[in-house]
Amino acid sequence: MEQRLIPARQTRSEIRVANSRFIATVAPVFSVDEAKSFIARVRREFADAAHNVPAYIIGHGASIIAHCSDDGEPSGTAGPPALAVLRGSGLGDAAVVVTRYFGGTKLGTGGLVRAYGDAVREVLAALPRAVKIPTHTIVVVTPYNIFEQVRRLVAARQGQVLDEEFAAKVTVTARLPQERLAEFRDGLRELSRGKIEATVIETNAATIMPIAQNHRTAKATGARR
Repeated sequence: MEQRLIPARQTRSEIRVANSRFIATVAPVFSVDEAKSFIARVRREFADAAHNVPAYIIGHGASIIAHCSDDGEPSGTAGPPALAVLRGSGLGDAAVVVTRYFGGTKLGTGGLVRAYGDAVREVLAALPRAVKIPTHTIVVVTPYNIFEQVRRLVAARQGQVLDEEFAAKVTVTARLPQERLAEFRDGLRELSRGKIEATVIETNAATIMPIAQNHRTAKATGARR
């Protein structure tokens, strides 16, 4: 399966350069309209800022729509460097807004380019990644003696445990990539000696599935710092 990386959730970080604050907010977006809505929301949140510089990429690879704006900064010093870093990240379906609160010191052309680029690098370093893939949601009813092994089997097949109900047995609800379902079922039969089956209760053609990466802990935020 080709992994097309996207942001797992909205994430925010902040850097300071010569007393100016650069607050970068990144989020998953899947259309130009979604990108515009996200940008408008961040601009409303930081309506008193000097600049809210947007950049976005919709799609992946050669089939993308990309856009950026300097939002009043000198031409080419804000939007293009933000977009260049976003392009270089390997992400698609992503939008970022870099909010600047002017600190009283002019940075010059080179300083602005570095500051906007660094602000996007900072938030991308903290950003958890995900893939958008078809999935099955399954239910497995397991005895307690192999419950932990079932959980490990889900994780080994790149799945997520969504819910666990504890009664006479444990009912595990999990989400798996569609292409992993067959091997999960094979592993479950081997583990339970053919006594347990996984029942599919839902299928989703486009699920956002977080993936494990060695990123710094990300802070998903909808509130202003």
